[in-house]
Amino acid sequence: MNSPTVDLERIERAARMMLEGRLVAFPTETVYGLGADADNPAAVAAIFRAKGRPADHPLIVHVADAQAAAAWARALSPAARSLMTRFWPGPLTLVVARSARATDFVTGGQDTVGLRCPAHPWARELVLALGRLAGDRSRAIAAPSANRFGRISPTLAEHVRADLGEKPDGSVDLILDGGPCPVGIESTIVDLSTPIPRLLRPGAVGRPALEKLLRGPVPDAVDAEAPRTSGRLAGHYAPRRPLELLEAADIGTRIAALGAARVAVLAPAPADSALPPGRFWAAAATPEAYARHLYEFLHAMDASGAEVLLVQCPPAGEAWDAVRDRLQRSASGSLEGGT
Repeated sequence: MNSPTVDLERIERAARMMLEGRLVAFPTETVYGLGADADNPAAVAAIFRAKGRPADHPLIVHVADAQAAAAWARALSPAARSLMTRFWPGPLTLVVARSARATDFVTGGQDTVGLRCPAHPWARELVLALGRLAGDRSRAIAAPSANRFGRISPTLAEHVRADLGEKPDGSVDLILDGGPCPVGIESTIVDLSTPIPRLLRPGAVGRPALEKLLRGPVPDAVDAEAPRTSGRLAGHYAPRRPLELLEAADIGTRIAALGAARVAVLAPAPADSALPPGRFWAAAATPEAYARHLYEFLHAMDASGAEVLLVQCPPAGEAWDAVRDRLQRSASGSLEGGT
């Protein structure tokens, strides 16, 4: 994982600020998180205010390891422990029955909690420092993405500064700059609160890998009883400008209809030589590379001055599920004016 060398002095400062009830934005391998001490109700409430996030939307609790996770869960099933052993630290969130420690202000009033052990070196050092300073190795960080609710997630520190801002002018007490997020989209979320594991959100840990490890199907959670989790609204990850998701054959026609001067385009190859400079972004050929740069490109397109953002649909296939999920929600959210 290529990131700037961890600044342990800033990590120590950030952990102390968290223990004082303040907010710290920090890099993970997926996106930048807006973190608070998960045991501090007032600090967690500040996350919701800073983001404009509905109070019934649960937060993911970031832990140091499986042992720390056990303090936040009522019990950890064999499936949970297998997934933790194989994929932690990493971009996988597990939804499990909560312990008494995981209170309503973190879980949105649900009887479940989402747990993740991040792999990014800055995030790992931060959660370890928090536990060390608190004298409690199970101390954890409650953190959604560090952006206004429903908007494009941040994968660079400057995305956080541009959206939430740093105090005294912004909402965040400290922003840790650990470089670009190498995965680039949010974690896979698996629901383990029912006998059959269910996929709540696709991500870098794909369904085939989950099913291979668990030796059984991991279907999508589609029923109304599924736990509420981050990023499952129909409209999410939304730019401020309308985003249209188009088939390859329709890109050129849509550019002609709107006028090249009005659009920005994300596609595998230049869709129209008449596009103004700085209005075309080349989509990567692999799902991993596409995901890594997706939000970076959407932020840049949104700031380009274009009136409409046009994105060519990514290829079919299970490997592209997470990218398609983010783009579909982004298009829906942008047309709704965000969520």
